[in-house]
Amino acid sequence: MRKRNNSPTQDNDSSVTKTLPDSSLKYCNKIGEGNTDSGAQYNSADPDKTMGRAFRRALAVCVGPGLITFCCLPQGRGLLWRLRRMLMWLLGFYLAIPVIIKLCPSIQAKLVFLNFVRMPYFIDLKRPHDQGLNHTHNFYLQPEEGINIGVWHTVPTHMWKEAQGKDREWYEGTLQSFHPVMLYLHGNAGTRGGDHRVQLYKVLSSLGYHVVTFDYRGWGDSEGSPSEKGMTSDAHFIYQWVKQRIGRKPLYIWGHSLGTGVATNLVRHLCERGTPPDSLILESPFTNIREEAKSHPFSMVYRYLPGFDWFFLDSITANDIRFASDENVNHISCPVLILHAEDDTVVPFHLGKKLYNIAAQSKSLSGHKVQFIPFPVSLGYRHKFIYRSPELPHILSDFLGTTHPHV
Repeated sequence: MRKRNNSPTQDNDSSVTKTLPDSSLKYCNKIGEGNTDSGAQYNSADPDKTMGRAFRRALAVCVGPGLITFCCLPQGRGLLWRLRRMLMWLLGFYLAIPVIIKLCPSIQAKLVFLNFVRMPYFIDLKRPHDQGLNHTHNFYLQPEEGINIGVWHTVPTHMWKEAQGKDREWYEGTLQSFHPVMLYLHGNAGTRGGDHRVQLYKVLSSLGYHVVTFDYRGWGDSEGSPSEKGMTSDAHFIYQWVKQRIGRKPLYIWGHSLGTGVATNLVRHLCERGTPPDSLILESPFTNIREEAKSHPFSMVYRYLPGFDWFFLDSITANDIRFASDENVNHISCPVLILHAEDDTVVPFHLGKKLYNIAAQSKSLSGHKVQFIPFPVSLGYRHKFIYRSPELPHILSDFLGTTHPHV
């Protein structure tokens, strides 16, 4: 009978399903440390070749036929475990957000208003001239007891020299001049001092308009907490304040983004009372807040989640937030101009076009001018840069049916 060969390699072959011996583990740990066991002589002329043979011999000891345990490489398995743990955390966070919003609907209201986002930061709203508005006066009005809201009044540009150092009484007196007035209702986030808003004030002022704008309650340095009802109430109060001081001169309402929802609420109320404004201008409008929330880029990761409406949109409704401009235009009876950029990603272009189609078929708007002006993607105006359009003065002049009082 032939004597059995007890070489290390054959012993390893006969113990495929057994735990690796300590000697093999020690052998593996010596890889790369100059080990020359098992006949692997070090070749100073070609160290790479010698170490390659040493590694293959170590692998033969550590890994038997059919055994896929790489005892010398535990790092890969640790990395996989960490990645799996990270994915589990991300999945848990993803699923927790809709549950938290459903349980705390007030969070959704804050996401709609974003009044806590104040940009640009560290500006003093009491000093509009710091933003390049050296013909603007800051003051405060009280629409309700205990609620003070910050207001800016910018006079036409050609009056800037005369406006230097003047007080509130002088600014109010200028409203009796022949210049028309634009009441501007800004969107969510930021304040009346936001850069794109300031740039629009400058454009309108250069065209000869008085511009009156304000921060709704809960925005900027205005007191109170935000709500759709409160925003509309503030807009109505400021409108009446201006109207009492200008008499029969034209008073136009310009709303942007979320401010278009406030604007249609206000104008519907005025029209139902028989006192419509001279015109309504809607920049980047939407149909209603549910459709806007569903189309907003922030909702993209949840848009196709089962129960999206129940988790997110119903939470908005639970806060009594509707901004239903698509309903309001059926009760409005004054000229309506809609401006929308095709590359708007915040309020998609199709929502502005849809609102126009509804307004164009509205019986209450029959006999009134309803106009839609699109701005091509190539212009890059997106959500808040339509003020840059060199055509804007001509668009306004054509729509309002008059030349600008001062250009």
